Amino acid sequence: MRASAPPSSSRSSLGIDRGGAALITGASSGVGEAFARTLAARGVALLLTALPAEQERLASIADELARQHGIRCLFVPVDLADPDGPERLRAAADELQFEPDLVVNSAGIGASGRFADLPLDRQLRMIRVNAEGVAHITGIYLPRMIARQAGAVINIASTAAFQPLPYFSVYAASKAFVLSLGEALWAECRGDGVRVISVCSGPVETPFHAGAGAGASDGAPRSFLRRRYMTPQRVVDTALAAVARDRPTVVLRMPVVGLLYYPVAALRAFVPLHVRLRLSARLGRFLYRPRDTG
Repeated sequence: MRASAPPSSSRSSLGIDRGGAALITGASSGVGEAFARTLAARGVALLLTALPAEQERLASIADELARQHGIRCLFVPVDLADPDGPERLRAAADELQFEPDLVVNSAGIGASGRFADLPLDRQLRMIRVNAEGVAHITGIYLPRMIARQAGAVINIASTAAFQPLPYFSVYAASKAFVLSLGEALWAECRGDGVRVISVCSGPVETPFHAGAGAGASDGAPRSFLRRRYMTPQRVVDTALAAVARDRPTVVLRMPVVGLLYYPVAALRAFVPLHVRLRLSARLGRFLYRPRDTG
């Protein structure tokens, strides 16, 4: 019979303190790199992954963190858009005898512009990394965590998950998948000693958002917005606190964008869909221009 409450978990068994081990995707920059640096400072062993093109950067980060903090810090370059990418990552981790207590799914791709105008292969790649990759990696390690009654998964979603975003349509849809999956898994894992956390942040000052065109600095309003992006460190600190507290979802809002988008989401029950979508489209044309990253 399933226990009525989760077994008590030490912070190390959750991978957030010394003695733990964490697998981090998208670890060569931005939020993923911030997770790596923060966890390394706590004495957590790390396995970092990012695109093969980032291998030199990954190696540099891994070497620096291993020397600076005296931890085991490994890296495996893998393209998670490849159908067998997550399985190759698993095989490499198993060969290295690296079993994560914590999995951080922070790899992501973004592209802004009209769906019909953007390259289809780019948008399908976005779905494979942002949605399928998260499900695949979580599906590899979650059963192992449940078997040992300990562990945690952090999925980096987005405030874009809360409503359709014209001109950022596939990205928002992929993040809605991540949020819905994560919240469902949090409930499923109650009683298993495993925690699944979904992190929904507004725009973060990283190469990802710079390339995706969100708030791109091609005019005063966009520059104004971008100067108010949150830092990757704030995302990391909030996420790790949520793991310790076993919160299913945390939301970090950027005040200015919140003033624009959250009223649209809040009016779902009162305003017809076509009106809300037209308003979102106007905001999307204001905030995004056709660029991509990842």
